[in-house]
Amino acid sequence: MSTQTQARQRYGDVHESEALRVPEQKAEQLVDALNTDLAATYVLYHQIKKHHWIVEGAEFHDIHEYLGEVAADLEAGADVLAERAQALGGVPLSGGANYEEHAPVSPEDADAYDIRTSLENDLEIFGDIIEQLREHIRLANNLGDYTTEELLREILEDVEVHAHHVEHYLEDDTLVTEGATE
Repeated sequence: MSTQTQARQRYGDVHESEALRVPEQKAEQLVDALNTDLAATYVLYHQIKKHHWIVEGAEFHDIHEYLGEVAADLEAGADVLAERAQALGGVPLSGGANYEEHAPVSPEDADAYDIRTSLENDLEIFGDIIEQLREHIRLANNLGDYTTEELLREILEDVEVHAHHVEHYLEDDTLVTEGATE
């Protein structure tokens, strides 16, 4: 625990960045949006990691490896979101409880489910994040912050690709038949 008695900057306070020249009122809106995206991303990240750890069955290896890649991409996107929030003069959100409190998505409970149910739960959060990112891209564009807009577009592209792949895992067509043994 820190022995510092006064914070340099409180969470929620935004200081105008002289270098970026984004007015404080606009920066506040952007930082709030970025922190919301950051929270949602980390909620999904932790849920994906859970599924990465508990996946079982005939397709274990492929799904385990893929979910590890998804988690790494989500973490990289979260880093971009946090660094942009800081560059705009804000304090990036941090901490598990804070993420869940500020996220517009809810994780599944702590129980372990079959992989199909788990992936369906992931796909639901992916969809919510996609909609939210699109809204925040429009916000950044409307506020004239084209850098944040571009960063969000890149993150959206990654999230959409992963949502599409998860959707494919959930299709009925499979080479694995019930009760098949080798």
